[in-house]
Amino acid sequence: MQKIKVLVTGAFGQLGQALQEVASTASSVEFIFTDSTTLDITDAKKVKSFFESHSFDYCVNCAAYTAVDQAEMEQEKAYLVNVTGVQHLAENCQKHEVVLIQISTDYVFDGTTKTPYKEEDTPNPINYYGFTKLRAEQIIQEKLKQYFIIRTSWLYGKSGNNFVKTMLKLATIKKEIKVVDDQIGSPTNAKDLAKFIMHLVTTKNESYGIYHFSNQGQTNWYGFAKEIFNLNNSKVSVIPVSSVDYLTRTKRPIYSVLNTNKVIQKTNFKLRDWKLTLKEFIKTNY
Repeated sequence: MQKIKVLVTGAFGQLGQALQEVASTASSVEFIFTDSTTLDITDAKKVKSFFESHSFDYCVNCAAYTAVDQAEMEQEKAYLVNVTGVQHLAENCQKHEVVLIQISTDYVFDGTTKTPYKEEDTPNPINYYGFTKLRAEQIIQEKLKQYFIIRTSWLYGKSGNNFVKTMLKLATIKKEIKVVDDQIGSPTNAKDLAKFIMHLVTTKNESYGIYHFSNQGQTNWYGFAKEIFNLNNSKVSVIPVSSVDYLTRTKRPIYSVLNTNKVIQKTNFKLRDWKLTLKEFIKTNY
């Protein structure tokens, strides 16, 4: 049986690493994992050459500029990776009939609603990072018919910078930590998202389009931090503060819970509770 061939960009970020972890579970899939040194998606000639010298069925784009605050100051750099790089991938996926799987974000929304965002809700990003991710979505939809755009939220994994790692690091050096309690979302374990991507590939799902993926349930950053410390038995006091009292360079959505019903209905993938997946993550890695 011929193997399904999958290109993964950004293979050493938290989602790329999670995909490498779950890759061994799918004997029917052959992966090529790349990073910016082996495939610089911002270089049109290199992307074109890479696609011409390899054969793929899928391209999973995990490469991204994800430093939300920094993106406000480094707009050209953020745009180059998150938009121009995606355009290069989309053009070559179109030419070589490759299914593109693009990772997007809850930050394409403004957070002004009170109910979980559906895929068809109108995006309205309130920061530059969200703008670049939305622009990438638009380019993919303009150029391709065979694509999956997966918007996810509050992602954490073993590598890269994320909230879970930051909290556990702070707990070793501080007795008291202030955490925002008025921004609501759904934490997502990168390994669960990696398994969903694998599911799309191995089942050869053709229900293309935009999907919202997160672990089930919702919380605020304060509740998320409390759960992290409880599971890790960290003796640290968590103080809730409002966004107004904890100013950052970048505006963030107050509410960014994603409605994940489409994942269940169209792909038959079982979504898990965020507390369960967090417990597994901490037990395995800390």
